[in-house]
Amino acid sequence: MATIHNCYIYNMKSLILICCLMVSLGFAQEDRLAQTYFDNGDYAKAALEYEKLYSERPNNINYIEALIDTYQQLEEYKKAEDFINKLIKRVPYPGFYVYLGHNYQLQGNQDQADFYYDEAIKSIETGVNNVYGVTRAFKKYALIDQTISVFEKAMEINPDFNFNLQLAQLYGEKGDLQKMFDSYLDFADKNPVSKSTVKRALNDFISEDPESENNQLFRKTLLKKMQQTPKILWNEMLSWLFIQQKEYNKAFIQEKAIFKRQPENLFLIEDLADIAADDGDTESAKGIYKYLSETAQDVDTKLNAEYHLLQLEVRENDPSLYESINKKYTALLDEFGRYQQTLRLQIAYAHFLAFHLNKTEQATKLLETALDLPLREQEKAEVKMELGDILVLEERFNKALIYFTQIQRSLKNSEIAQEARFKVAKTSYYKGDFKWAEAQLNILKASTSQLMANDALELKLMISDNKYEDSTQTALKLYAKADLRHFQNKPKEAVALLDKIINEHKTEPIVAQALYKQAQLFEAQKKYSDAANNYQLVIDNYRDGILADDALYHLAKLYDGILNQPEKAKTLYEQILFDHADSIYLVEARKRYRAMRGDLVN
Repeated sequence: MATIHNCYIYNMKSLILICCLMVSLGFAQEDRLAQTYFDNGDYAKAALEYEKLYSERPNNINYIEALIDTYQQLEEYKKAEDFINKLIKRVPYPGFYVYLGHNYQLQGNQDQADFYYDEAIKSIETGVNNVYGVTRAFKKYALIDQTISVFEKAMEINPDFNFNLQLAQLYGEKGDLQKMFDSYLDFADKNPVSKSTVKRALNDFISEDPESENNQLFRKTLLKKMQQTPKILWNEMLSWLFIQQKEYNKAFIQEKAIFKRQPENLFLIEDLADIAADDGDTESAKGIYKYLSETAQDVDTKLNAEYHLLQLEVRENDPSLYESINKKYTALLDEFGRYQQTLRLQIAYAHFLAFHLNKTEQATKLLETALDLPLREQEKAEVKMELGDILVLEERFNKALIYFTQIQRSLKNSEIAQEARFKVAKTSYYKGDFKWAEAQLNILKASTSQLMANDALELKLMISDNKYEDSTQTALKLYAKADLRHFQNKPKEAVALLDKIINEHKTEPIVAQALYKQAQLFEAQKKYSDAANNYQLVIDNYRDGILADDALYHLAKLYDGILNQPEKAKTLYEQILFDHADSIYLVEARKRYRAMRGDLVN
């Protein structure tokens, strides 16, 4: 009997659930029908449907609003007024006063509209929690000033309320940037965890241009707050502003001020140094890394700073600095020892020895000794990767492939294993084994690393587009050799090989690749006019090719910065916007084009 009873209860519950679902489904269908009529401008039919829905669910605010909107579209203002007045008598919801006021505003009766808007605003005095319903109603009709009044009044009545974020957004819509900045900063001040949210919101109003009105106003606002009530938050926001403006030294001043008041860690200063270095501001980055090296109390931070300082010096590729760099590496390794903790420094030194001083034997011995340390598999893979690169440098391709393959097997499916597979493909490509290179690249196209997938696709397209042009693949082999010379840090030889392709294989599509690659090498050698000339040749002669947008963007960057010809840059950015809507450079090109055109942010 108990079993039968339980089954009966279960079946009844299921029946009730099915009935509820059917009713909900019925309402959803009728709701969609009413909305369809409204969207199609058939307001009379929409009104009938919404009246039916409202009669069945008289407390559904969506149906109430939709019915009022439908009456107003039909210009049946008296009907809407009567309906709203009945609502006001039935439900003490002050948002209805806003609906009534808007109904009068639509009829051109602004005095009556303002009267009811004021009634809605006054309701905050008798019940401060009415702020939510009233502001919702005002926002529905985009009544910004009234919405602001309600939020301000609510905060005045109850200081525990913090609507500064909402107010900031409203001030921004209204164009009152001073109040917007104040509100965002006040919100961040009272909600420290919201700093990231505030920065994201401010990004729409702040540009890279320190001379823009918005940037100057924001800076003045922060400086004023610092004078009135000094707080670390204002230093943080100033630092953030200077980073947006790419003024890393100014940001560094703020970060040092923060560290002096809160000497807990140097993470933010480390981040700033990395940002400056990645953005090519070598001098600022050097100054920040030097400060980190001198200030840090822990070995890891000091080593990291020294490592980056040396990397920046190596990046300059100035042979006159090599002796000094070599001494610094050996001094650091003598000071901190050749242990697991200094592994990254040892690998970097080995790379410097091999690729800049041509001391491959010394570099190899250093790395082979490092492999005897108690290393994790990931660390062993990093050492083997560098050993493989040195073997490629020496053109000992088969032995290099062994190291890269070992990495793939020991750390399957990891990011470093994918990098090793790409090295296998690149090495095979260097030695002219294009078939095997393509096979590896086909696998890498589905790589979880987007950068790796893009690099793999780029190389695969280069090989597949050019391998059939000549049965002997002479031009492709020359290009691979030029690519190898670039890898071996022999730019002059690389340029000469590319010249050979350009002059001897004029009718083959690989010429576009050769011109583009040469332009990049010229840029690295600071031969900016030569680089610009090559980019222009790609644009003029291969405008339908896959490198057209790359050439446009890099030439625009040259004119925008180094060559100081902004009008030419602007024209090139514009070409990307109109002719290359699918380009990976589209977002950056649009941003720079608008800035150069003088568009006001928001």
